[in-house]
Amino acid sequence: MLKSTLIRAVEEGAKVMQQFFHSDFKISNKEGVNNLVTEADHASEKAIFEVIKNECPDHFILSEEAGEIVTDSTYKWIVDPIDGTVNFANGIPICCVSVGLEHEGEMMMGAVYNPFINEFYFAQKGFGASLNDNKIQVSDESSVLKSCLVTGFPYTYLDNPNGPLEVFSRLIRKGVPVRRLGSAAMDLCWVAAGRFDGFYEHKLQAWDSAAGFLIVEEAGGKVTDFSGKKYSPYQPHIAASNGKIHDELLKWINNEM
Repeated sequence: MLKSTLIRAVEEGAKVMQQFFHSDFKISNKEGVNNLVTEADHASEKAIFEVIKNECPDHFILSEEAGEIVTDSTYKWIVDPIDGTVNFANGIPICCVSVGLEHEGEMMMGAVYNPFINEFYFAQKGFGASLNDNKIQVSDESSVLKSCLVTGFPYTYLDNPNGPLEVFSRLIRKGVPVRRLGSAAMDLCWVAAGRFDGFYEHKLQAWDSAAGFLIVEEAGGKVTDFSGKKYSPYQPHIAASNGKIHDELLKWINNEM
């Protein structure tokens, strides 16, 4: 039941994205620069909530726009109704719905759906990861210098010591290709699918990574914080990789090369 609820919730959110894409809709700015929220974000969130609340009315929900809907349930749905809102608002089809389901503090299921390129990623803990029902796995690359990486840049704290610009500069000055797509959930899924060998970012929220990090792990990859400890979506730093480059990637991130 929970799997079918998750899939329906993500599909309903994606339908809303498709309805609004390339149309006129209201755009506003949350706290900070270019921290957009659109009419479509709220409508997608509402559609997702309707599915979850109808089928699991007592479950806890954490969502980017609505915040926490607190219950005493051991199940928590972590929802990003549109990950990559700036892309979406500009008609760039690198954006998606992302929903993770946590039970007793452990992520048990996650789904990420980009309807514009028809890619539906799903993972269940212990059962592997899939793209459009076909099993996926991470790449075999074993060297960061031969890797294709992806990252995200915030609009603040760019110049912090060993911050996003310093890490990016170290890598690209050695000729490592590092991309910036604008959707952390898609970044993680593309690591899981073997398109990227690694992903890192200095500050994410739980809804950005909850589904995607499980998809990477179930595709055979590794996800940690910057110190190499077990990843939690409730702390900001994330390093995700195919596993083979992981220790070396952390050294690049931490300026230990």
